[in-house]
Amino acid sequence: MSVETGLQFVDTNVLIYAHDMTAGARHTRAQALLAELWESGNGCLSIQTLQEFYVNITQKAKKQLDVPTATRIVKALGKWTIHRPGVDDVLSAIAIQQRHRIAFWDAMIVNSAARLGCGVLWSEDLTSGQVYDTVQVVNPFV
Repeated sequence: MSVETGLQFVDTNVLIYAHDMTAGARHTRAQALLAELWESGNGCLSIQTLQEFYVNITQKAKKQLDVPTATRIVKALGKWTIHRPGVDDVLSAIAIQQRHRIAFWDAMIVNSAARLGCGVLWSEDLTSGQVYDTVQVVNPFV
């Protein structure tokens, strides 16, 4: 599915679709992308995306996962390259938010992707094709 190379950051929405059986074509495409990133070893996440995934898949998804299943998924995804933000990252995200006029939580995701050296951020929440400093957003569902 992906023709991208190098480290690639996955936003929460893609993780949720990959595990939400009711998401139809998005489920299939998200699963394929995650499988490719597992195989290549290029998948990246942040603590924020793992937290958001857990809360949304166990409490807000149409077809919620039980806590043990969601916990196993988070543990497995923890083997990917993970960004663990600190205070400097919050300050950087504030600058990104102001510079690009995006939501703060999206700026945190962009910052995490940049800190890990990812050239691609897979997300449907931000504008596909948009480049934020060194990170390009790609919507896997278009």
